[in-house]
Amino acid sequence: MHSALYVSKTGLAAQDTQLTTVANNLANASTVGFKRDRAVFEDLLYQIQRQPGAQTTEETQLPSGMQLGTGVRVVGTQKQFTYGSLQVTNQPLDIAIDGRGFFQILQPDGNIAYTRAGQLHLNGEGEIVDASGLQLEPAIVLPDNADRLTIGTDGTVSAFIPGTPDPQVLGQIQTVDFINPGGLQAIGGNLFYETASSGDPLTGIPGENGLGQIKQGMLENSNVDIVEEMVNMITTQRAYEMNSKVVSTADQMLQFVTQNL
Repeated sequence: MHSALYVSKTGLAAQDTQLTTVANNLANASTVGFKRDRAVFEDLLYQIQRQPGAQTTEETQLPSGMQLGTGVRVVGTQKQFTYGSLQVTNQPLDIAIDGRGFFQILQPDGNIAYTRAGQLHLNGEGEIVDASGLQLEPAIVLPDNADRLTIGTDGTVSAFIPGTPDPQVLGQIQTVDFINPGGLQAIGGNLFYETASSGDPLTGIPGENGLGQIKQGMLENSNVDIVEEMVNMITTQRAYEMNSKVVSTADQMLQFVTQNL
């Protein structure tokens, strides 16, 4: 069987994965705090027909040899944690991190997940939660009669209580950072889990030790660039077509052999 068939088959599979990655990026172009994915490719092993550097005579060597590649594969996908643009919403529970850092979200099993999405809400008990109803960590609870909620750039949450002249401090939002954010495990719902690759979470006060400040009344948009994704989609389609052409050409060569020999 013609080896080009198997090589082009790996190319078709790799480009199919690339297109799936591009499709997911485009689908989340309006998802708050979303970070785009990039497919990472690598070539497969080589069949060494003539070893580079092998002796051809006592005094001469092969300059390059003969190495036949066996194709390509997608070795992984990489999250790109570049910052998205900030959108002004003027909603008191909309917050964004201007720089590095993640918000902490308490999971039902007691674990902590991390997110860049700052669309927060209040539940029936006055607790600040995310869009899925999961509690922000550390917990912050608003009194029933709280008014004019304010979140400072350092995460300090305060509210005015009717009848009192000074605002009441309700708590402080802490953010965390990772040595390698790209190593975080995406679990959906705009959430990530830490892994051995990401390193341990480094908790701190927003605006200190390299952590970004918190901006109230703003949201971080997705960092997906529509134009870039469209270009990637076109190049993926053309690469898929060329690999398909290799399959067709190899088939025609095999057909010629079977019909004429």
